[in-house]
Amino acid sequence: MGVSATAPAAEIKGAYKRLAVRFHPDKHGGSTQFEEQFKAVNAAYHVLGDATRRAGYDYQLRQAARRADEARRQQQYAPQAQQVYGVPMPPPAPLRTRRPAGAAERHYQRMPRQRAKFTRRDYLLTAGLFLLLLLFMLSVKVTMDHVTAVSNYEDGVRAYARREWSAAHSFLTEALHFKPRYSEALRRRGELEQLMYRDFRAARADYSAALADSKSVPETAGLLFRLGQCQASLGRPDSAELSLTRAVTLDSTLSAAWLARGELRLFELRRFPEAVHDFSTGLRQRLTARQPLSLKYLTYRGLAYYKQQNFGAARTDYRQVLENSPRNGQVNFLLGRLAQQEGNRPAACEFFRRAGKLGYVYAAEAYRKSCP
Repeated sequence: MGVSATAPAAEIKGAYKRLAVRFHPDKHGGSTQFEEQFKAVNAAYHVLGDATRRAGYDYQLRQAARRADEARRQQQYAPQAQQVYGVPMPPPAPLRTRRPAGAAERHYQRMPRQRAKFTRRDYLLTAGLFLLLLLFMLSVKVTMDHVTAVSNYEDGVRAYARREWSAAHSFLTEALHFKPRYSEALRRRGELEQLMYRDFRAARADYSAALADSKSVPETAGLLFRLGQCQASLGRPDSAELSLTRAVTLDSTLSAAWLARGELRLFELRRFPEAVHDFSTGLRQRLTARQPLSLKYLTYRGLAYYKQQNFGAARTDYRQVLENSPRNGQVNFLLGRLAQQEGNRPAACEFFRRAGKLGYVYAAEAYRKSCP
């Protein structure tokens, strides 16, 4: 216990309390090492704390010291043959007064119960764990929605390739349910609504939404072209012209946008020189790309020339159409109108007659009025 042999009882008691608190197992997580030290402190105080036991212990210590002195003297005066040089004498056996104290004799100090208090650190840790859990759940949902949307989109594309329009529309709508800003699915569904169902309002909404997340210039130009077509079909020529102009500005090789803008300027905006320019640019690009000649837009360009009173250029375009489509009643009728404007009545009547024979309904009325 670290006290002298002459220490008073108060000093022994104070030393015991300090050591009991120091080596109490509860303060060290139930460590076996401290439990043994605590037992030794209890055993020592059991002996030294009682005056009678202390007196007996002091007596035993004196007897042990006397025996040790006697053994030392005997060793000094032992015969030469009995002296073991260079080997120290074994230490005396430890003095034990009793067995170690059992669990019933251990002295525990009751610790007062304290209510758990949350500190600022505890609140921050709790909030951090909750936030991490929320982020994990959100990431799982986003991932699953993405996988489901891609799967439905691929099924929709396959149905689109098989010309199963209703199934393709359902798959694409389901893909957009899980991923509303899926630009590829929006573009595909817009094409179905525009070209198959003729629902131009729904198609316009899908194209506008797809434009917000368009990732490349050619894709943006294609969406603007489709949007312009829908706006023209909905009777909004100014908005349609703006969308088509943005499309050809982004991608000047988009011949379909040039031709669509030329058609809009010819029939809706009545700007014939600009329409001729757009038709010429689009037809030239198709020729450069080795695409089939578009007789429709060649006829439209001839009509734009006709509206400008450029009858020679109009006749050249009409003749080129007839070379590729001899049974085209509409072009025969237009050639008749052209001859009529030039004052060539016999040629006009012949073209009207041919157009009527080919089934063009307006030709018969023109022939009846112009060729009595």
